[in-house]
Amino acid sequence: MTDYISASLRQLVTQRAAGTCEYCLIHQTFSIYRHEVDHAIALKHGGQTTSENLVLACLPCNRHKGSDLTSLDPITGVITPLFNPRNQTWSEHFQLDRGLIQGLTAIGRTTLFLLKMNEASRLQLRQALAAQRLYPGLPDILPIG
Repeated sequence: MTDYISASLRQLVTQRAAGTCEYCLIHQTFSIYRHEVDHAIALKHGGQTTSENLVLACLPCNRHKGSDLTSLDPITGVITPLFNPRNQTWSEHFQLDRGLIQGLTAIGRTTLFLLKMNEASRLQLRQALAAQRLYPGLPDILPIG
């Protein structure tokens, strides 16, 4: 197992995500720091450095997620898996309301909680971008609520 991500693999992951964080949907253009390529399932948990396990993530989402695979659902307190963009659909677990990301499922709620996706500064940025119709990063797929 290796954590080295080649330039071509990094480019594939970035293009597949259209430059958008696959968790909070913020586009690279509106991030202070360059989006990162992250392992959905960390190497220490047996994840591989393959396109099927790599996710484009903004710095805040990536840092809050770390190598975690689960956390506690903030409503039920039950250990719940995190959203995995490689094998789950964003709109099944989340919805948008003018920049606010809402969890529709235990997976959505748990991911929102752990990644602090609605932290005040992050929410304010998304709301300002949504007001200008610049958020989400994939407007044809996810309509602004």
